[in-house]
Amino acid sequence: MLSRFSLKSSRVAILAVAVVLAALPTRAEQPPSPAPADDGIVSKRGRITPYNGAALPEGAEKPAKGDMGAKPKTGQEKPSGGVNVIDRMGAELPALPAEKPFAGKVDEAYGAFQRGYYLTAMDLALPRAQLGDPAAQTLVASILEQGLGVVRNRKDAAFWYGQAANNGDPAAMFKYALILMEGRYVKRDRKSADELMKKAADLGNAAAQFNYGQTLVADMPGQKGLKAAMPYYEKAAEQGIADAQYALSQIYLNVEGIDDGKRARAREWLARAARAGYDTAQLDMAIWLIEGIGGDRNLDEGFAWMKRAAEGGNVVAQNRLAHLLVNAIGTRPDPVEAAKWYVLSRRAGLKDDTLEDFYLGLNDSQQKSALAAANKFRSS
Repeated sequence: MLSRFSLKSSRVAILAVAVVLAALPTRAEQPPSPAPADDGIVSKRGRITPYNGAALPEGAEKPAKGDMGAKPKTGQEKPSGGVNVIDRMGAELPALPAEKPFAGKVDEAYGAFQRGYYLTAMDLALPRAQLGDPAAQTLVASILEQGLGVVRNRKDAAFWYGQAANNGDPAAMFKYALILMEGRYVKRDRKSADELMKKAADLGNAAAQFNYGQTLVADMPGQKGLKAAMPYYEKAAEQGIADAQYALSQIYLNVEGIDDGKRARAREWLARAARAGYDTAQLDMAIWLIEGIGGDRNLDEGFAWMKRAAEGGNVVAQNRLAHLLVNAIGTRPDPVEAAKWYVLSRRAGLKDDTLEDFYLGLNDSQQKSALAAANKFRSS
């Protein structure tokens, strides 16, 4: 059987939340445009048919075939029961409300950039950047940093990020704070970097909010730093930063003195990070569902999340998935599939004596099938 220790041992890592959060990436990029949620669940709908088998109102006559719109005979009229489904089918929809005219200033440089016309964007943005326009300065810096249509020049990019940051652009503040931390193209200045990161976070930059939270956790180890960072994680999480969503789930579940309403949302934030593709969140989501942490147990969903994390390359998830397959937790037993995932995790350096004994107990045919499946997975 699957050792409870093998799954519950992960809770030790979860409870060491300060260490987990400190190990999170120190940089988070702005989230891409939100994609439609992919919960994998589509509600079933029945066919719409006349009356759907329901009994007709007393005294009413069933319309003749092909005459669904027939009216009652004179003298038999009854009060209207509203417009039914049949009457609505094919009816003209009301006109859409008039589109509100755009009253803002059109930025042709950013428009060209978004369409992939990088040289045009640079030509339009550079004169404005030289005149002190912070948005144009940030755009020029981004083009130079990535080498889009021009020779990459990160030193010049750092200069323009600095100019835009001084002129109040939050995105540039975040970028320039990172540059100041690294001290690559400018003199390293941790104090100024922290101040600039906080300013960008307070102005609403999501990546800066997460990173400033990380700074607070690093500077104040323990629950004090986690509580200080929590408001910044919350803001970043609401804006779609998966790292912040994961951090928030750990804080809500494990830190003392958290409001019960927030604590009840720990699994919700973990699920959002998992759905965003954060493999560590997917692994934890699987464990929480299997162990009943932060909510009810659901072995089937727990197995599905473990498989998703394993297929994404998470080595620990590959090892745990092998255990689930051996012991038929949330799935049917499958020794060859279990051996495949064990082989993959073992190749990545994760030792497991229990699974090694299981693997050695398979016959030659099963071992060969497992090795072939592991090799195929790695090459795909």
